Amino acid sequence: MSLRDEARISLTNFTDSRPDQVRLRKRFLDHLDEHEDALEKGCRPGHVTASGLIIDPIKQRVLLTLHPKVGRWLQTGGHCEAEDAGVAQAALREAHEESGITGLILLHDLPIRLDAHVIDCRKDGGTIHYDVQYAVLAPANAVTIMSEESDDLAWFPVTELPSNSDIALRNLVNDSISVMASREA
Repeated sequence: MSLRDEARISLTNFTDSRPDQVRLRKRFLDHLDEHEDALEKGCRPGHVTASGLIIDPIKQRVLLTLHPKVGRWLQTGGHCEAEDAGVAQAALREAHEESGITGLILLHDLPIRLDAHVIDCRKDGGTIHYDVQYAVLAPANAVTIMSEESDDLAWFPVTELPSNSDIALRNLVNDSISVMASREA
């Protein structure tokens, strides 16, 4: 199965009923239908990306990366690669690459939420990132190793995110913690 086909299945199985998520799901699926290269960085007007919010095992902190191009604290994430078995695996790979943490696991094979935003990741200007967002659990006593893709890497309490955090990150944190709590109930 191709990465594009797997992305379509993951998005089709994403059943969040909130109106903003329903609209984004349709937008993502339309993008996949309209562009053979929908997961490739070169796709115009945008491409599907994968991100993973790394959460500590007691669900009190999240690991964020200070993104050098954006200048804000964000979840780990990036572009899908041809060797990724799926979008979830791309999110897990990116989380490991950017955090250095071994033993990360996905909370769920399905996304936690979707987000679309413009970012300047190409030499010829900004493009839309159709970001498929996952929650990733860190093992106890996880050791971080900052990559060259980050200006800093730090743990933040889920109730005290950095002041320059945008609503998209706050929503991802809240939804991830909520999903984890519902699975334990």
